[in-house]
Amino acid sequence: MGRAPRAAYDVVVRSPSGAPVVIRNAPLLDDGTPMPTRYWLVGPAEREAVSRLEAGGGVKAAEAAVDPGALVAAHRRYAAERDGDLDADHNGPRPAGGVGGTRQGVKCLHAHYAWFLAGGDDPVGRWVAERLAGPA
Repeated sequence: MGRAPRAAYDVVVRSPSGAPVVIRNAPLLDDGTPMPTRYWLVGPAEREAVSRLEAGGGVKAAEAAVDPGALVAAHRRYAAERDGDLDADHNGPRPAGGVGGTRQGVKCLHAHYAWFLAGGDDPVGRWVAERLAGPA
């Protein structure tokens, strides 16, 4: 990541060589601050490929290509999974939003792709995977 982690996390996707590609963050940082982004893309090659896609207008293109209802449903699933990892008796600040902390639309292709690689049903992550795979 390039810095010390501020919360518990698990490596949930590894490259064939065993290097971390995706981590799953705890819903709260060590100091109790809400952490809305559950999945982070940490693999250098994957981050670079998605950055190139974003730089070429990928966020707007993904938002235009994906069914809005499917995207809303994905944000809800993501939030439910993340929030389900909070202790039942937690009464402090809570993370908000869906993928990447946003409530609607597409904020960050990296977050969507990370969740998709980790097994999430994410139409934007699937769109990114198709673009990175290239022409069929």
